[in-house]
Amino acid sequence: MRKYYILDTNVLLHDPSSILSFQENHVIVPIYVIEEVDHFKREQSELGRNARRVSRLLDSFRLRGNLSEGVPTDSGGTLRVAIDADVTLAQVNGGSNFVDNALLSLAVELSKKHPDRPVILVTKDTNLRIKADALSIQAEDYETGRVDLAEIASEHVDIELGTQALDQLADGAAVAAPPLQLHPNQYVRLHAEGESKRSVLGRVAADGASIVPLRSEIHEISALRPRNMEQHFALDALLDDNVTLVTLMGRAGTGKTLLALAAGLHLIRRRDAYARMLVARPILPMGRDVGYLPGGLDQKLQPWMQPIFDNLALLLEQTGATHLETLRAIQGLMDQGIVAVEPLTYIRGRTMSRQYLVVDEAQNLTPLEVKTIVTRAGEGTKLVFTGDPDQIDNPYIDSSSSGFNALVQGFRREPMATHVHLAKGERSALAERASTLL
Repeated sequence: MRKYYILDTNVLLHDPSSILSFQENHVIVPIYVIEEVDHFKREQSELGRNARRVSRLLDSFRLRGNLSEGVPTDSGGTLRVAIDADVTLAQVNGGSNFVDNALLSLAVELSKKHPDRPVILVTKDTNLRIKADALSIQAEDYETGRVDLAEIASEHVDIELGTQALDQLADGAAVAAPPLQLHPNQYVRLHAEGESKRSVLGRVAADGASIVPLRSEIHEISALRPRNMEQHFALDALLDDNVTLVTLMGRAGTGKTLLALAAGLHLIRRRDAYARMLVARPILPMGRDVGYLPGGLDQKLQPWMQPIFDNLALLLEQTGATHLETLRAIQGLMDQGIVAVEPLTYIRGRTMSRQYLVVDEAQNLTPLEVKTIVTRAGEGTKLVFTGDPDQIDNPYIDSSSSGFNALVQGFRREPMATHVHLAKGERSALAERASTLL
């Protein structure tokens, strides 16, 4: 039985191709939704780009027939632009709740015309779904591309092996992987059979056939020492040149950014593995914005990039050195081109080769923005994304639609990628307790 799907504006702006995601069913885009989309098309942001893509897509369907009567889609369904003669542009602009109420009215009208077929309002607006439920209208969130956070935030795997295999792994040799459903670069903790207290950490090889020990180079990073098992896993992934995409997930204080920066400095200064370390963050405030900032680009970016400088200061601080001397050391690295800090605003169109790129606070990125960043990687470049799905400041995404989570989900079984979930906070006892209680 074909269904009727009525699309809200936020669905189209979230995913312009959502029009094509409903298989053989009838898709309805109300005319006042198109008017709302039109308000965004001049913006130089992702919302503006998505609005323009929606307009171009709808325009391409005009060649197939009259949109007001409905035109066929490639999946066997139909697309129709619903026109209400009583709706004028002045009414759309006049009230903030007009479009919501008009969508509900259209759903009620269609349900009366087609009582034998489901009519579903698709919207990412929680309150609109609540209103629809109060009117006995079926409403759903847009599910395409959603990620189950519980699935990607999985912990390491505990495996029991014989004592001989553990001794072999502890001596630095690989052992055959047991017949379990393990994916490439998955981290494991191996226990000796019958000895729960003895364990060895390892990683599934890229081919999935063996388990290899963690890199001994972890202990050569003089700036810090890993404090828990997950931090060992993270450093192993960050120091492996064969792993070109690393995603570090964890709540505040687990050391995501600090570990990424420490590994990057080590790889560049000690091993000369990359030309430079580029650190980037999305520019989104927590809470109310402070408005326009004075000064040049560097001065404007200072508040956004200060967390990066704080971490670099911690890594470069020498015993007995003053804070000013530490700041001079950071500036020296930047003057030499070893470290660069930039916003993500101007990354489109670039090709980054032989660089160690750290994208901090990646939970605030949309799937399209993450795709744009990853596709900028040239030969010899390693990408590190750090994020906390519980600290999303972007009002247009949530934990299930974040580009960071989509990246983890899409690459979790790829031999070139590794994902580590950092569970324990190490910033301070107070910070860890606050993360738990508050």
